[in-house]
Amino acid sequence: MTGTVTHDPPPTAEGRPGRPLIVTEDAGLLDDLLRLCAAAGATPEVRHGVPEHGDGWEDAPLVLVGDDAARRVRGAARRRGVVLVGRDQDDPGVWKRAVRIGADHVLMLPDGEQWLVDRIADVAEGVGRPALTVGVIGGRGGAGASTLACALAVTSAREGLRTLLVDADPLGGGLDVLLGGESADGLRWPAFAASRGRVGGGALEESLPELHALRVLSWDRGDCVAVPPPAVRAVLAAARRRGGTVVVDLPRRLDDGVAEALAQLDLALLVVPAELRAVAAAGRVASALGMVVRDVRVAVRGPYAPGLDDQAVARLLDLPLAGELPVEPALLRPRTGAKPPGAGAHSPLARFCADFWERALVEAGGTR
Repeated sequence: MTGTVTHDPPPTAEGRPGRPLIVTEDAGLLDDLLRLCAAAGATPEVRHGVPEHGDGWEDAPLVLVGDDAARRVRGAARRRGVVLVGRDQDDPGVWKRAVRIGADHVLMLPDGEQWLVDRIADVAEGVGRPALTVGVIGGRGGAGASTLACALAVTSAREGLRTLLVDADPLGGGLDVLLGGESADGLRWPAFAASRGRVGGGALEESLPELHALRVLSWDRGDCVAVPPPAVRAVLAAARRRGGTVVVDLPRRLDDGVAEALAQLDLALLVVPAELRAVAAAGRVASALGMVVRDVRVAVRGPYAPGLDDQAVARLLDLPLAGELPVEPALLRPRTGAKPPGAGAHSPLARFCADFWERALVEAGGTR
């Protein structure tokens, strides 16, 4: 069981890990808290009371106070990030003790173990602002969504942002292939199929192939064509915690795993060729997206059918226009192992992506 008292979560310096402080003399409770810290990848400080001269009390990003120690810390300076931890689910006095020490939360073991592991892991990872997460999906087959997803990721990395490109389409052939890195060392989606609960953001990043200054989570050439929804949720949540940008290349079929990916998006780009049949197909995709993603925008790709332009396509779909998606002639020729989409900083596609990121990051509250 967990419960909130009155305060906000503790401030954590972006990207700066910290050590939680444990205050207790209960040997059994201490063993449990040390076990949970180990599971979260954190090494705590352990004290029996408030540290002398306040050393560690004010600085620790998270303080775990055993119920046995509540009286001993009552005179300590008030601060955020204090959790009162106990075991007696039926003790009504625990809430009064929490208020007296200024605790943010009351947590009872063992029920609250997963919540506490997640909170400690946030401290260990130095969690800051989550990544701006953008999904790209085609209004019809062959619309160029994967090309745009790769170009967005390459452009983001070139701008110096921590960038992760996620291939959510197991039948798409692999974005690592499109980036020229099909033989690069690193894990692919099947390795995460058994993931549950929390995945460490740093460990995820380090385990993936690095191509063109970004990390790529793609598919291997095996028989696995699906990852359980809980694994998708855990992996994308870990990716978002690392900050920067996450770009997700989405399939046009919307199953439970894709729904988990959609739930993590800040916005979605719907790539629509400017032809009536593509617009009709895109309308169905847009309806499905709109049930999960609040911000869906359309990127229109020429050439244009008679009577259509980018504004007309956006009006027909009743979606805001992200812009006209340029076509690079080099991408229409057979690939020779040269540059990936968006690699030429001054190409039309790269300029489209740079303009998109500039607007999207400002709308999201600044550079991440």
